[in-house]
Amino acid sequence: MSRKYGQIVATTDLHSALDQAHRLLPHLHHLKASSLIADCGDFFEGTGYYRLGKGAIEREILTTLYDVLAPGNHGWPHYFDPGLREMTVCGNAVDEATGRPLFDRLRVVEVHGRRVAVTAVIGVSAFLTIPAGQRAGHHVTDPVTALHELMLEHHHCVDSWIVLSHSGFDEDLKLAGACPFVDVIFAGHCHSDTYGPVHVGDTLVVKGGELAAGYAAAEPVGSGWAARTAVFPAPTTVPDDLAALDEKISSTCRMLATPLGTLDEPYRDTVLDRRRLLQDITARLHTGLGADAVLLNETALRSTRLGDVLTLGDLLAIEPFDNQLVHVFLPDQYAKDLEGLLTHVTEHVGPLAFAPRPLPQGIRSVLTTDYLADTYLGGRTHQAGLRLGEAVRGTIATPLPRSENKDGAR
Repeated sequence: MSRKYGQIVATTDLHSALDQAHRLLPHLHHLKASSLIADCGDFFEGTGYYRLGKGAIEREILTTLYDVLAPGNHGWPHYFDPGLREMTVCGNAVDEATGRPLFDRLRVVEVHGRRVAVTAVIGVSAFLTIPAGQRAGHHVTDPVTALHELMLEHHHCVDSWIVLSHSGFDEDLKLAGACPFVDVIFAGHCHSDTYGPVHVGDTLVVKGGELAAGYAAAEPVGSGWAARTAVFPAPTTVPDDLAALDEKISSTCRMLATPLGTLDEPYRDTVLDRRRLLQDITARLHTGLGADAVLLNETALRSTRLGDVLTLGDLLAIEPFDNQLVHVFLPDQYAKDLEGLLTHVTEHVGPLAFAPRPLPQGIRSVLTTDYLADTYLGGRTHQAGLRLGEAVRGTIATPLPRSENKDGAR
């Protein structure tokens, strides 16, 4: 029997937070009987579950429980995978050479007797944070223009408009003002403390809790729509048809519990201060590798609560993106204008840590991550032979003693 939709439910920015799957899986399974289940992007990347499983578990969750997806900047290539591409909609992502849409532009569904157009947009700034190699040959157009074009093409055959946006809550407020025909915008990408719902004219902007904390929902009421947010409830028994998926998550969780070292002060028994850690790392790398300068972005690392032992899961939560450290040769414009270099990178990725302070005049290269080098600094690099995760581990923890063998040798 075909499902009948009474509401639309949307998650966002889950970032592979599968340690919360025991809350998310059973509740979405329950909601799916009467709800269209959507995601606003960034379902992938951010924890050791992704690093170890390469997104396989996340793909299985999406194809099992979800109906429609907006693409996010994290995990962008996954939205082109067979099975996921058919679920993904986006009104403003196009092939750079031909201008043809990269995904279906919208899905039309019936909710409480209304024909509802469900589409998605990705913000220009969000798109530009995708690693350059992953978005090569792709382009995004202005979201407002794209939505107006869709409305003009389909207004005669739909009653309501729903947008899954991966742009940021503030951007979505502007989008709502510019597109008053939209009934509900489900927001994503921003990781802000604003969840709504917020009215902009007759449009509602609402966002579910990130990192699998909760979801947003919207349903027709009278001649308009109502929206709300909710948290995923306390863990319940996972349904039998999700038991195999649950076991895959549990198996990965056991791997992530592997101890790597004893945490040093001041990182023991505290919530990680990633700014302090980056400052410590840049100072160590500048001294240890003899680089002219070291430049790292704060968002390369994530904060997490630490105990007294560093586990594999802790390390992959702190540095979830597997960044390689590289020496990048600065483009001439930045070699001559170091303040301009810092401003340029900060505008795109946020706060920076660098050493020495101030950057010495006349330097021609900096030690940084392959992501910053390829995406914002021209990509002329050579390998430093070290990953950022290794630098994190060496900065915050002392290795555990190696086990002795039967003869007492190490």
